[in-house]
Amino acid sequence: MGEIKNVATLTDDVQANINRSAIEFRASWMALIYDELKKDGIDPEPAIRRAIWKCGKIHGENYKAACANPDDCRDFANVFLNELGRKTFEKEIIEMKESEVLVDFHYCPLLTAWKKLGFDDETCALFCDIAMDGDRGIAEGMGLQLDLTETLAEGCPICKLRFYK
Repeated sequence: MGEIKNVATLTDDVQANINRSAIEFRASWMALIYDELKKDGIDPEPAIRRAIWKCGKIHGENYKAACANPDDCRDFANVFLNELGRKTFEKEIIEMKESEVLVDFHYCPLLTAWKKLGFDDETCALFCDIAMDGDRGIAEGMGLQLDLTETLAEGCPICKLRFYK
């Protein structure tokens, strides 16, 4: 695992910064609940993963309902990769086809929150994978697959996601 580099380059967008703060708040809750349960001798990972996945699946089903043609990944991308979300995570759409969407995230406010709280890189990578269960749930709710081949939390320069049929 490489050294985590997670630096926002789009810093002057008021709405993106407000959204980042809200996401950092949510990420802080997740991490602190996880940490406190672990201190109490409880393994929080399975339950937190299930809850985050369920939340993602709900969102995925909502995205699917908002798509004119939910069988077309381009429709999913237009709903999921809205302007505010793209700015918040500094998302770059690499490719958008009927059968797949490739998107790179250049910044992650969740990771920023975990680092601010003092969690080490290994724990941040675990939290990242747990949080990505939400995206896995979104994919499932849409009837898609998700490959996550690189993450900022693993020290990669980007998070690389591929949603596909």
